[in-house]
Amino acid sequence: MPSIVKPLVAHPSLAKNALGLTIRDYEGQMSTLCAGCGHDSITAAIVKALWELATPPHRLAKLSGIGCSSKTPTYFVNGAHGFNSAHGRMPAIATGANAANRELTYVGVSGDGDSLSIGLGHLCHAIRRNLNMLYVIENNGVYGLTKGQFSASTDVGSKSKKGEANKMSPIDPIQLALSIGATFVARSFSGDKAQLVPILKAAIAHRGFALVDVISPCVTFNDHEGSTKSYKYSRGATHAATESDYVPPATEIVANIGPSGSTTIRMHDGSSVQFTRVPDNYDVTDRAAAMAYLREHPGQIVTGILFADEGVPDMHEMAGSPEQAIVDVPFEKLCPGSAALESLMAKFV
Repeated sequence: MPSIVKPLVAHPSLAKNALGLTIRDYEGQMSTLCAGCGHDSITAAIVKALWELATPPHRLAKLSGIGCSSKTPTYFVNGAHGFNSAHGRMPAIATGANAANRELTYVGVSGDGDSLSIGLGHLCHAIRRNLNMLYVIENNGVYGLTKGQFSASTDVGSKSKKGEANKMSPIDPIQLALSIGATFVARSFSGDKAQLVPILKAAIAHRGFALVDVISPCVTFNDHEGSTKSYKYSRGATHAATESDYVPPATEIVANIGPSGSTTIRMHDGSSVQFTRVPDNYDVTDRAAAMAYLREHPGQIVTGILFADEGVPDMHEMAGSPEQAIVDVPFEKLCPGSAALESLMAKFV
């Protein structure tokens, strides 16, 4: 439990959105994550995105699995529906919830361990079904909750805090999503709210499955020399499709990425990280070009909205589901009785 409880009183001067709600109405409990954790910056971006979109809190469903990242839904929109599932099973729970009530806005928050290891199969099928939801991967390349083991997104040669080098090839959620037909794919950095908030808003508004991979270095177990998910490495290797920023363990560092070339940002510990942008003629509707662009920038963290396709039907459109949410269908219509079942079965005799 958090040691500090947020006060319920909001300052009268706070701006209100179209629903008459302040940003305080989209906050949750106090975070229990490590001080300076990038995940908390992602939470702040989600809060701002939902507030700016004027999403009704009671029409929001937030879901997660297991891990540091999966604690995030606790920290935004207290008034929303919520479900914390088993390890890796969040996409399956989200699919069932969406099938029952298509009228809610679904936001799933997961991690590289939760999504790319035990939950990989569930993630892939949520993508191929084009489930209408925002799926955020808080990617730090490490199992932080269990004290620093390599995850499925750890790069070859990346060193753990104890000095061991990873020998297994990583799974890149961006290239994975592109290769199996995801209709919205984006990457950002936890500290760049100027870039991340618009990406999240676009992803929430997208009709279908929107995957947003957010690089979020673990300040406790994966922010050291030799780690490819550290602040130092990430800053030096990021090639921004829009912009990127960073939140250090102490005071937040905010930076804007220039329209051309690369921007080097100095960290509190004296290290630096570099970000760049994709060219102005980058076409987010060309899947093959997006994959080719990623291959042309090996070793770099390409950020921004990398691909989007609004022309693919979502899960309900593929299944021919009724416009009315199943939760609103009268019980008598959902279960018409044995006579109706016998009549239906007679057609297959």
